[in-house]
Amino acid sequence: MGIETQSCKDDKNSHSTETTSGLNRRQFLHRIGVSAGTAVLASQGISQALAASPIDSGNSSQLTKDDLPTALINESSLSQTSQASLTQTSCITPTIETRLFASSNVGGSDERNQLALDRVACAGFKVENPAITNRQYLRFAGTDSQRASDLQNIATGAIAAPKLLLGVRGGYGAMRLLPMVDWATLGRIMKERGTILAGFSDVTAIQCALLAKGDMSSLAAPMLYSEFGKTKPDEVSCRQFVEAITNPNLAINISEATLTSPNLPSILTSTEPKNITGTIWGGNLSVVSALAGSEYLPRIDGGIVFLEDVGEQAYRIERMLYDLYLAGVFKGQQAIVFGALSGAGEDSYDKRYDVATVIRQLHELTGLPIYSGMRFGHIGRKYSFPLGATCQLTPNTDGGYQLAFTDYPTINADAIQAEGLWQTD
Repeated sequence: MGIETQSCKDDKNSHSTETTSGLNRRQFLHRIGVSAGTAVLASQGISQALAASPIDSGNSSQLTKDDLPTALINESSLSQTSQASLTQTSCITPTIETRLFASSNVGGSDERNQLALDRVACAGFKVENPAITNRQYLRFAGTDSQRASDLQNIATGAIAAPKLLLGVRGGYGAMRLLPMVDWATLGRIMKERGTILAGFSDVTAIQCALLAKGDMSSLAAPMLYSEFGKTKPDEVSCRQFVEAITNPNLAINISEATLTSPNLPSILTSTEPKNITGTIWGGNLSVVSALAGSEYLPRIDGGIVFLEDVGEQAYRIERMLYDLYLAGVFKGQQAIVFGALSGAGEDSYDKRYDVATVIRQLHELTGLPIYSGMRFGHIGRKYSFPLGATCQLTPNTDGGYQLAFTDYPTINADAIQAEGLWQTD
């Protein structure tokens, strides 16, 4: 199956870069002329623009991992919210070259997609390919060829590398694309441009392949449909997303392990905690374990493994960790960091068999220090951070720790108005 290509088009419109205020959503998008497709969507509404399309918008009530646990959104109100949103927001002219990639599930709501596009434009991100949010093939956001082309066209030079590659949604499907992308070339081009690829959940497969074969970092971060399209996006997650893409010396402090398990210390170690420096890598545990034994799983000498998941019982978490252990993935690593293991529930055989028991067993198996409670995963108020970057883990005197990151691309903070990402009126 061949990769679909697109020809690059120069932006023929010249736009002012000064702050634009007092404009409603339609006026704002018309003035900036983000793209022909966006202008149509802004003036007609996405549902009308797609009235003749044979694409089924899908069942918006179906949930995937990137929806949990904050999935209880009143989708029937989204159309009204989209029309009313941003009317009082002071938006800036978007100048940050941004492309979307839709590697996994289709977004179930046209209105939610449009609301997300409006918000990122208001915040300063100039999305050059908004139409990909309309694609659907079975459960996926397009055929394998279409979804792979979002990335492969950059590797071939058919499309110029943007500053930001923003994932649309997780769920499932990214693994199907891995053999269809020239990761080595994509990684090289992204490094030259300083491109940030952002996403999480199923996008972990893309991030692991990019690091393993392209030696390029990415950003564990919220995504277009999953966060910015919510009726009310989480302000902390939005602010931390902007912090991570603008701060070249990002630091995150963790004081307790509750997000992983309330029955764990923040640092589980058999020796005195010490400073550790290495490349942090990983992501969603289900995806990382599924890549075990493949060429797409990074093999980092002296690395720091990060893992998170949602909706998996303790025994399933342990089974996936054993997949990695038996495959030798933890050999040569310096530490394991756990983010949120949300929605784990209780074991029906023995309630004492919980996440804390699983992680203590992992510590005994590997002998590695385990840091818990990192504020990232399928949760609200998450803190974005770079994967594939240098990370220094430093214990503090209160039993917590700090993660400090270096060596990853960033964006000029002056080009972003963070408030646009969560505005609802």
